[in-house]
Order: sequence, then C-alpha cells, then structure tokens
Amino acid sequence: VQVAESGGGLVQAGGSLRLSCTASGLAFATYNMGWFRQAPGKEREGVTCINWNGDTTYYADSVKGRFTISRDNAKNTVFLQMNSLKPEDTAMYYCAAGPPCYGGRFLVRSEVSHWGQGTQVTVSS
Repeated sequence: VQVAESGGGLVQAGGSLRLSCTASGLAFATYNMGWFRQAPGKEREGVTCINWNGDTTYYADSVKGRFTISRDNAKNTVFLQMNSLKPEDTAMYYCAAGPPCYGGRFLVRSEVSHWGQGTQVTVSS
C-alpha cells in the first residue's frame, strides 16, 4: 500500500493551497479518507475526513468554513482545498486511509490503517 501527498508549499496568510493524496494497493473506494496535521512540538491532530462514498464529511472547528475535502474514487485520490490560510495552519499535513468518519467517531488516530509521508504547509504572516 502506498499513500502519497502532494501540493504543499509556502503561502502568505489569506492565500490558498490544494493538497492531493493518491493511494494505491488498496480498495480505495471502500476506505474513509482523512487529513491530519502536526505542527512542531504538538501532537498530530485530525483536520478533516470524508467517508468512502463522499456523502459524509467532518471538519475540525479550527478549519470549518475554510477547508474543503473531496474525493475522486475513479482516480484513487482525495483532495484538500485550503482557503483563507492562517499562520497557525502551518504544519506537516498527512493523508490517512481508514480513519473512522461517522457520528461520534471522527478521525481517531489509532484507527488509521495507512499513512502518507506528509507534505509541508507553511503560511507566512
């Protein structure tokens, strides 16, 4: 199984970035997918998830209204559109295959099946 993120970079506050994550070696269309992030000195935190068929999404309060997750099962890819970026969004962003994404159990880190290597997002003030 391979999970690979792309699209990170340096952007000014208020700007936008679009992250992509492509997974191979698994039945992508049956997996919930999610994004986590980890800033230096902090724990990895769940940001957003989307269920296997795309009809359920969840966003952490800190990104609600600014980030949008979507998926294309035909291309084994999940996207994270990040708008109105803030310096506090600076972190390594990790794509995750298999997190729970339903009421009461969103983005439980210990239940992720596969992780990507991460892509750095840096937002300058």
